[in-house]
Amino acid sequence: MKLEGKIAVITGAARGIGKEIAIRFAEEGSALVLVDLQKATETEEQVKAFNVPVLTVAIDITDYKAVEQLIEDIHGWRGSIDILVNNAGIITREGILDLDNQKWQKVMDVNVNGTFYMCKAVLPDMVAKRYGKIVNVTSIAGKIGDITASPVYGTSKGAVNTLTRSLARQMAEYNITVNAVAPHAIETDMSAQWPEEKRKSVVDAIPLKRMGTSREIAHAVLFLASDEASFITGETMNVNGGYLMD
Repeated sequence: MKLEGKIAVITGAARGIGKEIAIRFAEEGSALVLVDLQKATETEEQVKAFNVPVLTVAIDITDYKAVEQLIEDIHGWRGSIDILVNNAGIITREGILDLDNQKWQKVMDVNVNGTFYMCKAVLPDMVAKRYGKIVNVTSIAGKIGDITASPVYGTSKGAVNTLTRSLARQMAEYNITVNAVAPHAIETDMSAQWPEEKRKSVVDAIPLKRMGTSREIAHAVLFLASDEASFITGETMNVNGGYLMD
């Protein structure tokens, strides 16, 4: 199994892509720390079927003291951290003229600051053992700008793409790789609510002529978190059916 003996922390693990990443990691033998604003109870029940150790924690990742306490709790539970997947994120849909300062700050706090706090907190473990994998889940909006989301969403994801490259450069000497996955048009609870006209227009613009799945994102994250990707760092991988090729 690709992740046997590893401890992986996954944020935003309660549903959607985060939940699928947790299941995929469990299939590969990883011990899991499931992090979300509310306890990821349903995800926990599903991954237990794979007989892997699981710790489920409800915290706000924008609270750095809570993040520091999380790391202490993980140390007491099982030891030092090998893998971090920063999947937690929020989105809003306002145009710039309707986007107020509070919503801007909230999205930036979760998507950028929360990712930074998690990285900063786990890196001492990885530096000490000269091994670590960080995978950030961003978005195509971080590369091309927002299409239907608020401009703060793409801004936040673009910032995480740059953070990914910056950390990759600084941490390479410690054998720590830092990469990102940039999805587009994924079947989730949110996209399931799209009107048929919007779904058709989205699919028509994708060369593969279909939506992607959370499972396909999880496969990409698993690859970057495994030793199979040991010579890849600073990469933001497109998983979008060919919509963006760069």
